[in-house]
Amino acid sequence: MTASVMACEAVRPGSAIAETVSLQDMAAQLRKNLPRATIFRAKEIVTLDPARPTATAVAVIDDRIVAVGSVDDLKAKAGNQPFAIDETFADKVIVPGFVAQHDHPFLTALTMTAEIIAIEDWVLPSGTVPAAKNADEYRKRLIEANARLKDPGETLVTWGYHHIFHGKLTRSDLDNISRTRPLIVWHRSCHELIVNTKALETFGIDAAFVSSLPASAKEQVNFQEGHFWEQGLFASAPKLLPAIATPDRLRRGLEFMARYYHANGVTVGCEPGGIYSKQLQDAVNTVLSRPETPFRFYFIPDGKSIYAMFPDSAVSEAEKTLSWGSGMTVMVPKQIKLFADGAVYSQLMQLRDPYLDGHHGEWIMDPAVFAKAFQIFWNADYQIHIHVTGDAGVDMILDNIEANMRRHPRYDHRTVIAHFGVAQKDQVARIKQLGAIVSGNPYYVTALADIYGKQGLGPERADNLARLGDVERAGISYSLHSDMPMAPGQPLFLMHCAVNRVTTSGRVAAPEQRISALSALKAVTIDAAYSLQLENNIGSITPGKLANLTVLADNPLTVDPAKIKDIAVVATVQEGRVLPVN
Repeated sequence: MTASVMACEAVRPGSAIAETVSLQDMAAQLRKNLPRATIFRAKEIVTLDPARPTATAVAVIDDRIVAVGSVDDLKAKAGNQPFAIDETFADKVIVPGFVAQHDHPFLTALTMTAEIIAIEDWVLPSGTVPAAKNADEYRKRLIEANARLKDPGETLVTWGYHHIFHGKLTRSDLDNISRTRPLIVWHRSCHELIVNTKALETFGIDAAFVSSLPASAKEQVNFQEGHFWEQGLFASAPKLLPAIATPDRLRRGLEFMARYYHANGVTVGCEPGGIYSKQLQDAVNTVLSRPETPFRFYFIPDGKSIYAMFPDSAVSEAEKTLSWGSGMTVMVPKQIKLFADGAVYSQLMQLRDPYLDGHHGEWIMDPAVFAKAFQIFWNADYQIHIHVTGDAGVDMILDNIEANMRRHPRYDHRTVIAHFGVAQKDQVARIKQLGAIVSGNPYYVTALADIYGKQGLGPERADNLARLGDVERAGISYSLHSDMPMAPGQPLFLMHCAVNRVTTSGRVAAPEQRISALSALKAVTIDAAYSLQLENNIGSITPGKLANLTVLADNPLTVDPAKIKDIAVVATVQEGRVLPVN
């Protein structure tokens, strides 16, 4: 029996209920039981919905957007449904909630609570940590940081060192600063560590341990210099984590991260390929799963570690991680993270043509191992996100995609080329042909193009880092990410970097690779959502989608492009919750 027939039956003539309840009474009761809508008025709303690109009001019920238009439109649509008009943002600009497409909560928590001595200023809620711009400044700051610690046995963990800016640093150099305190210098890339002798002794890293490592990892260790990078770092990290990731530091860092991301307008975040550890994920969840967390955070399993541990059951082991999320943290099904070559900040990208100084890049996953892992997850219809930084790394990935497309075709695989440091025009055409998509870090240009043009890459390759203009012209879907802490986790700042491509010296690097403000906004909203297969739920201000909004003091599409990074974030609406930014 339909609901309408049931309603007629309920008030048929002569029934008892008809004697006591009128149709008007029933209508009033139905109105009373309807949920109240909130209509947010704004100066401008940029919806990114092609059906209605702009508006001045959006109606929300519970956690969903129900209508978009003007206040008068929405009042008329509401009819007899209860509603309230919220004027809080009447003079502000509302855009879709920002999506932090590829960031690292664990690394962010630990680096931002370490002693920061980096190549750039870090503007934090506690104040600005100034850059150390050369070797003398770096060593002076490191010596001062060591002197400030009163407990002679306390480990000093510092992050931000970069060998090209700060000069070579070895175990012997650190021993000269302290032979009694463990010193851990975490490279700006997070892919390298340099430690002193006391740290090696304290954490049980000796020549025998290094000799026991797999051949590829052993090749990425210089024990004499106390230097561990890429596979050598990953192999040694478990011994050093107790010093770097103390429970207090991790908690404080994650609580900082929650405030920082909210202050920068993030409503959804994602970490592809965090550390494969249930214990560490539980520690992250202790903070980020809280119901008051101002964003929902998704996690994509680390296929590199899973395949290394379970080569014959990698898919089933990946599926076991789906229970690791709770509350505001979610493990993503049918997506996985793999790794190609080394870090951009370490200049360990695998390149087609040699580095200017003759050094070579590194593989995080050896190509033969990568090919096996890629095929396993491809066959299982996983979306694969791949860390890749150099053009030889991109060639290796595209060869694997092509081989697997020919063997087992998939037409909406959305393989993500993540980071996209050095790449070439012919590779952009091939990415398009093979149906892959890109997630680029435009901050590489801002931070590194000037110095990499002089050391390592040369001007042509350095200026064309993150060549997103070519990607856009090819019609490839792409997103922007910070890879925090590789860049500040500020979507407006990422937009600014991609739109302007201004280096630290103030010049524009490869102006033809700039993108429009509209494209940049899409790259931190709807296109970021697409890269995570979330485009049906977030990314635009469209009826039926989650009510995720970012409220700004100005419109990033019409403001002077040079001022995009300076736009204030006023508030977010996260799944219907109004969360002002203090």
